[in-house]
Amino acid sequence: MRMTVGPVSTSRRRAPAPRRGGLAFLAVIAGLAAASLAAEPAIAQKADRSVAVEAMTVQPTVLTEAVSAVGDLESEASVILRSEIAGRVKEIGFVEGAPVRQGQPLIRLNDAIARAELDQAVARRELSRSNYDRARALNNRGHSSAQTLDIAREEVRVNEASVELAEARLAKTVIDAPFDGVVGLTTVSVGDYIEAGDDIVNLEKISPLKVDFRVPERYLRVIQVGRKVEVALDALPGEAHEGEVYAIDPRIRAEDRSVAVRARLPNPEGRLRPGLFARVRLIVDRRTQAIVIPEEALVPRGDRRYVYKIVADKAELAEIQIGLRETGRVEIVSGLAAGDVIVTAGQAKVRPGSTLRIVGGPAAVPARAAPEATAGAGGSGS
Repeated sequence: MRMTVGPVSTSRRRAPAPRRGGLAFLAVIAGLAAASLAAEPAIAQKADRSVAVEAMTVQPTVLTEAVSAVGDLESEASVILRSEIAGRVKEIGFVEGAPVRQGQPLIRLNDAIARAELDQAVARRELSRSNYDRARALNNRGHSSAQTLDIAREEVRVNEASVELAEARLAKTVIDAPFDGVVGLTTVSVGDYIEAGDDIVNLEKISPLKVDFRVPERYLRVIQVGRKVEVALDALPGEAHEGEVYAIDPRIRAEDRSVAVRARLPNPEGRLRPGLFARVRLIVDRRTQAIVIPEEALVPRGDRRYVYKIVADKAELAEIQIGLRETGRVEIVSGLAAGDVIVTAGQAKVRPGSTLRIVGGPAAVPARAAPEATAGAGGSGS
């Protein structure tokens, strides 16, 4: 059977045309999205114009200029007691390590022989005086010559000198304390026989004490009698003791070009002892309204130094002059005043006129009183 197939139509059905209102709506949405995307970089760029820095508010502080040295504590007076004569120890009048008073008998030697010699000398003196009185009476009546009277007079003088000599020998059997102080340790006991010149005990006057130290000759210009010194002792950590210079050696030691200085250190409680190692700071100057800032705040340019001040959130470059230096800090002698706010970190991105945003440092919190600063006398600069 033959089938007849009719022609197939290839035409498609057209979609209905969109409405004009829908197209307009889509155009508005696309425009708002594009405007939003364009505004975001602009806002971000505007926010990024401020530079984040750390800052501090300048506050006056106490600055001490000092010369550092090391030395030793010494007794105000120190002696080793020795006997001038030989003899046997009869009595010891002190307790080792205890204080004694000036004139207190410390050692008594056996004085029997010395007392006998004194009694003998006194007897001879009295006899000679009696002989002189009789010779004078006879001379007055014309029964004695002038020569006899002169001999009697000289005999009295000789015997009086013998008495004084015997008294001196007796006095040497007692050794007294020559000044107030503290006695040390002794190896002498009652009954020991000592020779003239043998060591008996040391006596130290420890209130006040002396501190001896040396400083380089370049500091000679600032060393004066009356200068204050601060002494720290390794044996008593955390304590500071104040003394005063009272003597300066006129000779400079050629070996190391240094000068010897001696200061007096009060020691009313007797806690400090001679021989202690001392770290000495010679106070040259003390300023109570010094401006001290961290060294990292400096912005060097050539041979000049600057800091960035923050004025109304803007960076302002200020030239400054520095004075004393210490570890991590410098003194500002001109260019800054109390109350100024300066940049202490982040200066690399800062330029004059930059808008700044404080994100850390002392200026980010309420200002507090700064601690006392200390600097060495040799650390000045410009």
